[in-house]
Amino acid sequence: MHKAIRELHQLENLAAKGTVIHRLPPAVKLVCTLVYVIAVAALGRYSFYVLTPFVLYPCILMALAELPYALLLKRLAIALPFALFGAVSSLIFDPHGVLAALTILLKTYLCVMAALILVATTCFTEISRTLRRMRVPKIFVVTLELTYRYIGVLLEEAHSMRTAYLLRSGTKTRNLEMMHMGSFLGQLVLRSFDRAERIYAAMKCRGY
Repeated sequence: MHKAIRELHQLENLAAKGTVIHRLPPAVKLVCTLVYVIAVAALGRYSFYVLTPFVLYPCILMALAELPYALLLKRLAIALPFALFGAVSSLIFDPHGVLAALTILLKTYLCVMAALILVATTCFTEISRTLRRMRVPKIFVVTLELTYRYIGVLLEEAHSMRTAYLLRSGTKTRNLEMMHMGSFLGQLVLRSFDRAERIYAAMKCRGY
């Protein structure tokens, strides 16, 4: 969990660099990412070979923005289980299953990598501000902001609870025992609700 928190902050810190991609207006980067994702998603289920030129987009941007490929690849791994499920389903039920499975995996790689590059080269507050200027519904922007910010809060709560558990357990193991997992998750939910209430109260006090 500590590693996940550190990687989340590293991804945010990348947006403070001063490369040519970072200096582009946020609206330009956001529109380019949306157009790219829509173009990739709109192609057919057997368009693996048509998608191969699209690989140049993330490769060129990562090179110009000087982004660490290993960090983005770790973030990409979160979405892979969902893509693998779709790929396996295609292998079973589709007559051209191999081609369809490869297309799903490549589409997932391209779309998620494009979104990660956007976040790694643009401050999230600038992204949300640009979405408001583009007349995106406020409820969508607010939900996106709170979800993005609360991921770090949830990880920090889980990390502090895990540290307290290990200090009080009196064992040398670094993992939670399965018999305690239910109460641990229940306490995490309660602490998360309490933390969310305090954050919301602080936001209201500041005029949110």
